[in-house]
Amino acid sequence: MHLYTMSASPNGKRVAIFMKEKGIDIPTTEIDLRAGENLTEEYRRKNPLGRVPVLELDDGTFLSESQAICLYLEGHHPTPNLFGESVEERAKIEMWARRVDLNFLMPVAQGFRNLTGYYKDRETCVKEWGEVSALAARDTAVLLDAHLANNQFLLGDRYAIPDMTLAIVMGFAKNVGQDFFDLPNLSRFYAHATARAAFQ
Repeated sequence: MHLYTMSASPNGKRVAIFMKEKGIDIPTTEIDLRAGENLTEEYRRKNPLGRVPVLELDDGTFLSESQAICLYLEGHHPTPNLFGESVEERAKIEMWARRVDLNFLMPVAQGFRNLTGYYKDRETCVKEWGEVSALAARDTAVLLDAHLANNQFLLGDRYAIPDMTLAIVMGFAKNVGQDFFDLPNLSRFYAHATARAAFQ
């Protein structure tokens, strides 16, 4: 296998930290997004959407989307379990994973892209959409903070992949000017999650 990624990006970090949790080592090529290496014809043969990360499998096919890559790796390295063991637990982990991805990571990313114009040379930026997205991210952060008031992790005392994603998004948001560390339960959660060896 071979991983093509930008390890500093939120989705790149998700796969990198997941592999550390599992003790997996895969040869890796860093893709420079700012330089547009992900937009080349060669890279788009791996992923037509031009996104990172992409995992090249042993049979020469390519798997993209960081959550799907992590699920694939979980199937081959089931311990420690991060996607759930029982049907109920897997469903709840999927529920929280989608909540974090769609309602927190996505608006944080849209706020970053539309307010900073970081990729304005290749996409249309709409300042108003960036502002709306940043507000939506704040609304979700408040809901997550309330949930974490009585829970160590999103599923109580059970650490799973949506917790890893949430901690990554918290750090990314702060780096791009969307700071949620004024919310005490999210701040406590972040400190606890990122103290794990995989985050070091």
